[in-house]
Amino acid sequence: MDSSEVSILKRALLREKKARKTAESLLENKAKELYDASLHLKEANGRLETLLNDGGTRIDNAFVNIIDPYVVMDLMSNVINMNTSAKEFLGYDHIKEKICLSDLVHPDYLEYTAESFQTLLQVGVLKNYSAKIVTKNQEEKFVNINASLIYNENGSPIAAQGVIRDITQEIEIKQLLEKQKKQQDIIVENSSLGILLIVKDKIIKANKSFIELLGYSEVELKKMSLDEISSLEDSNLYDNLLQKSLENDTKKFSIIRKFYKKNGETLYGKTSMSSLLDAKGDVEYNVAMIEDITYEKISEEKLRASEERMGTLIKNLQTGILLEDQDRKIVLANQKFCDLFGIVVSPDVLKGVNGGQSIHKYKNMFLEPDTALKRTNHVIDQKEVVTADEMELLDGRTFERDYIPLFNNGEYQGHLWSYNDVTLRKNYRKNLEIQKEKYGSIIANMNLGLVEVDSDGNILMINQSFSDMVGYSANELIGKNVYEAVPITSDETDDLKLHHKKEVEGISDSYEVAVKIANGEKRFWLVSGAPRYDDAGNVIGSIGIHLDITAQKHLELQKENLLRELESSNKGLQEYAHIVSHDLKSPLRSVSALATWLYDDYKDSLDENGLYNLKMMQEKIEGMDKLISGILKYSTVNNDVLDHTEVDVNEVIHEIKEIIYIPENVTIKTKKKLPLIKADKTKIHQLFQNFLSNAVVNIDKPDGLVEIDFKERSTHWEFSVKDNGVGIPKEYHEKIFQIFQSIGNNERSTGIGLSIVKKIIDRYDGKVWLESEIGVGTTFYFSLKKDS
Repeated sequence: MDSSEVSILKRALLREKKARKTAESLLENKAKELYDASLHLKEANGRLETLLNDGGTRIDNAFVNIIDPYVVMDLMSNVINMNTSAKEFLGYDHIKEKICLSDLVHPDYLEYTAESFQTLLQVGVLKNYSAKIVTKNQEEKFVNINASLIYNENGSPIAAQGVIRDITQEIEIKQLLEKQKKQQDIIVENSSLGILLIVKDKIIKANKSFIELLGYSEVELKKMSLDEISSLEDSNLYDNLLQKSLENDTKKFSIIRKFYKKNGETLYGKTSMSSLLDAKGDVEYNVAMIEDITYEKISEEKLRASEERMGTLIKNLQTGILLEDQDRKIVLANQKFCDLFGIVVSPDVLKGVNGGQSIHKYKNMFLEPDTALKRTNHVIDQKEVVTADEMELLDGRTFERDYIPLFNNGEYQGHLWSYNDVTLRKNYRKNLEIQKEKYGSIIANMNLGLVEVDSDGNILMINQSFSDMVGYSANELIGKNVYEAVPITSDETDDLKLHHKKEVEGISDSYEVAVKIANGEKRFWLVSGAPRYDDAGNVIGSIGIHLDITAQKHLELQKENLLRELESSNKGLQEYAHIVSHDLKSPLRSVSALATWLYDDYKDSLDENGLYNLKMMQEKIEGMDKLISGILKYSTVNNDVLDHTEVDVNEVIHEIKEIIYIPENVTIKTKKKLPLIKADKTKIHQLFQNFLSNAVVNIDKPDGLVEIDFKERSTHWEFSVKDNGVGIPKEYHEKIFQIFQSIGNNERSTGIGLSIVKKIIDRYDGKVWLESEIGVGTTFYFSLKKDS
């Protein structure tokens, strides 16, 4: 409910109270009049009996002294006589026309009238008969009648007399009061404001809005006081406001209270208190109207915080801010503004100062004081936004200012100035122009071809190098479409347009293109294109840098041919390696078989030296077989198609331990559970088997130990194989990964195993290295790229 509705409600309550008091006073006066009239009727009753017998003239004389309408009727309700007041009130004259009082009764009251007449006949007196009648001129009137019967000398009723009192106004007032009360009840119950009736600090009545607001029932609220469901930030303020309200005519005031809802939540309510006093001047009861302003309160706090932040921001801005009202009085200035103009006082001191007058004190700071002053007055008079308005100062500085007029509902409220010292920027622009000329000269003479085109591909500018590259002069090219001026090979036209579209969309791009220059020669260019922008940041074309890479392109073509030839040669070599391997192993197997037959046939005849020679022959044959197999494996490592499955390294280590020779004094173990990796299981098996086979045969200690460990890196798995063997001299750390290189006098070593390991690791984009100490042991490290 807004403030106007609250005001209407309050005025209605005051009208109801005044009307009620008026009605009570009126009813009291009329009751006294009725009592007096009743006594008068009793006194006159005796006289009337005689008067009725004596004739109408004497009765008329008896009515002269009765002010209220007075009527005498027979027992059929026909008027016998009436006084002047009754004639005026009813509009009838019993002398001129016959009048039946029952005919004047409104239809709604006929039954009630009949019952009342029976009461009169039975009791002899009728008190406070109230009904609606219709007068001769068709006016509806509410009347109150006190009547009594008139008896003859024998005690029989012969007529009835009564005083008619017009209570139309009283009834209308009563109806109005009832209507107003109903309207007020509707307003109160349907008001969006919470409304409380408080007597002696206790809640007597609460409307629906207040009940919904706090969540209490009306029964619960009637057991509480206002202080039990709310609190004040400042109780002294409440007492002062209450006292002042009682001293003035309004008897009302407003204050913010914090209310506590039944569910434990809180809200802020703007509480308007109205006090009604009794005859003694004491507070009879209070009416409290509560408006939920929680959102406004929160918003106010946020606004206050925002204003504080804004104030802090403005104070610390590196832009001078000056806010003036419509009369040019300063509302706000920040420290930067004072610093720019050399004002030594605090910005707060400037509040209220007339800016129009103060500017005269500082106008001599400008290079042209009068011009600067006129320009300022002109901008304010126009009341239109002005940006980047330059002002040159006598000390060489240049200020740039913006003017923003402020309007509220179309009404001018003042304006905002913002000042920036753009001296450095202005000097920078000058230097930029110099640099532009400098670099323009460089561009014109550089060896790279430069072309500037618009959004449609039309050439706007070229440098001399581009002219030389294409074989046309600048006059021949500028204004033409770049696709027409420099013919592109037909299979690349669509690609070139796609690259140009990217540049127009603001995307830099690099690409190769084949063109035909003026002499018909085909050349290859590397083009680097970038979008060209206007001052507003809109793409208006592109700039391309062109490098002639024809020579490099020819080299690339030669390289591709060489690679194809090398690939074909490698394929032939692999086939040759397989053939040679087969052809070499065949005689080896024959020699091995002959050596075995010699041993079986002559072992009993040969001496110890002969047997040793046969044994050495077998070992040499076995070594030769391993060498041939190793060469074959080494030559095919890079040519096998790698499988890409999930490999459990723990399982691989277990399988290797089952098939390789492990001396009794050596133990192989893992420091922790090894990971699952995506790789070719055969290659991983081959990799770990080479490391473990080398480790176990090079341990000379009674308690040999080989440990396998790993670390997970972001892109690679890093494994290590550590042994406590003889160690490897520093000079062999790189050499051992080369083919046919081995350490010491181990004749069984082919020198191929670790070179195969190196090639496998290379295929997985990994590295292999080692750390070793003679007599202590060796640790091999290698990494494999994840998801290779």
